[in-house]
Amino acid sequence: MSKINPDYSKIRKWIDQPKNVVITTHRNPDGDAIGSCLGMQVFLEAFGHKVTVLMPSEYPLNFSWMPKIADCLIYDLQPDECKAAIEQTEWFIALDFNGLDRIDKMGEIWNQMKTDDIPSLLIDHHIDPEPFVQETFSDTSASSTCELVYDFIMGLQEQKKMNSDIADCLFTGIITDTGRFRHATSSKVYRTASELKSFGARDVLINDYIFNSFTEKQLKLLGYCLYERMEVLEDYQTAIISLSREDYKTFDIQRGDTEGIVNYMLSMPHIRLAAFITEQPTIVKYSLRSKGDISVQEMASKYFNGGGHKNASGGAVHTSLRKAIDNFKKVLPQYVHSSINTNSINT
Repeated sequence: MSKINPDYSKIRKWIDQPKNVVITTHRNPDGDAIGSCLGMQVFLEAFGHKVTVLMPSEYPLNFSWMPKIADCLIYDLQPDECKAAIEQTEWFIALDFNGLDRIDKMGEIWNQMKTDDIPSLLIDHHIDPEPFVQETFSDTSASSTCELVYDFIMGLQEQKKMNSDIADCLFTGIITDTGRFRHATSSKVYRTASELKSFGARDVLINDYIFNSFTEKQLKLLGYCLYERMEVLEDYQTAIISLSREDYKTFDIQRGDTEGIVNYMLSMPHIRLAAFITEQPTIVKYSLRSKGDISVQEMASKYFNGGGHKNASGGAVHTSLRKAIDNFKKVLPQYVHSSINTNSINT
């Protein structure tokens, strides 16, 4: 675990003078990315800042209830507006990612600017944050970036600026990044959740918005994945679900439709590692989850051009779906030892 604390005295000067602020997060934003951005936006607007949230790609529709989300700019849909916002920013804030490559073209725009005189801040909980900002608040032991945004507000001693909108946003990131408090938990994260509840977080309603918003198509897709596309490697306590391009066409799969499917495999008590492998137009993507000491972060970074957290990571490769599955099976014995026959994985 590693931690980098920011210089709050410097950040206090940035906060006290209203600015044009740009907040960015990673491609395919999840609940933590969205919640941390919107929570920070509401917080900074209380000081008179003009805040614009930029996302590289669209967000899942089950987060469309969140405050301020309708005002976000999406680079894939509004590249000119996003470029103009970055070029005009007076304070650049990066949330829930550790390197500019995670925000695609927007990272290139920021990297090309003369940024020495522009205040910049990173808040993140992934390992090895890159030095592309002036101030960094990083803690790999945190459950989520939303937990760190709450710590950031408390570090500035701005409890009085907390309200129910900020609490809703930050609670969203915590509940999604911990899988509803099933992993990455600590006594601290429970205390933080309790304090957010006292500030007005609507925990029951947030659960309903996020986890009880399936469409008929999404439920049928889930059933198909579990019945037709799941392979269980009993010897390795591992389960795999794969989707081909044809599956995407058959079910008209859109952004957000496959969210959370990987977690269903871990609901089997004997399964310790789950892989959701999907064939995209130009790449094959891995979504990996694990229990206990199995590090899918190491697996993703070493073999699949990815990374993330110990028990939740992802990656991507340029190959066929069949080869991507075979490659996963080849490296699997390094992380989960067979209880019966180490050769059975290749049969």
